[in-house]
Amino acid sequence: MKSIYRSEEGKNKIIELYDSQLSRLSVPWKDVYVQTSFGSTHLIETGKHDGEPLLVFHGGNATTAYNLLCCDFLFDDFHIYAVDIIGHPGKSDEVSLPASGYAYGKWTGEVIDALGFDSISLFGGSFGGGIIAKTMCEVPKKVKKAVMYIPSGINNAPAINNSSMMIPMIMYWITGKEKWFKKCFMPMAITEDNITDDILQTAKLSIDYMKVKTAMPSNVDEDRMKKCDAPALVMGAEKDCLFPGPKVIERAKKIIPNCQTYLLQDRGHMHFLTDNEKKMIVEFLK
Repeated sequence: MKSIYRSEEGKNKIIELYDSQLSRLSVPWKDVYVQTSFGSTHLIETGKHDGEPLLVFHGGNATTAYNLLCCDFLFDDFHIYAVDIIGHPGKSDEVSLPASGYAYGKWTGEVIDALGFDSISLFGGSFGGGIIAKTMCEVPKKVKKAVMYIPSGINNAPAINNSSMMIPMIMYWITGKEKWFKKCFMPMAITEDNITDDILQTAKLSIDYMKVKTAMPSNVDEDRMKKCDAPALVMGAEKDCLFPGPKVIERAKKIIPNCQTYLLQDRGHMHFLTDNEKKMIVEFLK
């Protein structure tokens, strides 16, 4: 099996940061491993153990440890299973699945089965939101509710829209200077206030030490999505250069039978949720 890491040293550094971020969680947690036909999958079990079960997905080339620091508003109400996406940084097997097709949906269905659930609610953003969309198409009956937050897989922007991030990234690779690394995030963040130290640390290690995945889950098929009648909440960001909120919401309303939508006004792909928006997510999933 080809490693997703450039070196064993790089892998160790990513896992070291992963464990360090986990240690900062405000609630107890434990490791869970389940087996799928794609390979071993690692999850962090945490939150309210008598709460509603919730399967949580992180973004692309990020980690579930970083994601949990951002999702602490879910801890008081939900029994969380936060999954390391297979083939991404973390502790699942290093098996890369295709961004096109529905392999990620099949993998998620097997994870749900291995956890012992007939169906479960799903929450995920960006790449993780696209995996949820694939899951709704592939195993619709296993989805109890779904929140897709700034999701891929619904109405992705053309790849050329991201070209403004490439020159700063190339300059970072050439010079190693952090100022270029920050600049490559600006089309997504819009303002530097949205680029936290945790984002920088997590992303920098991925860029430096991983074979980065640039392809996002492809747009799902309308007919397949229409077979899933689970309640869904789709939240798009108005100025998202990757998955433009207005277009994501427009197509979501068309292809998802039981769909609520919400536009995150004046925000790009990287941003902070308001307390009211966090409350909206919790109330929808409850």
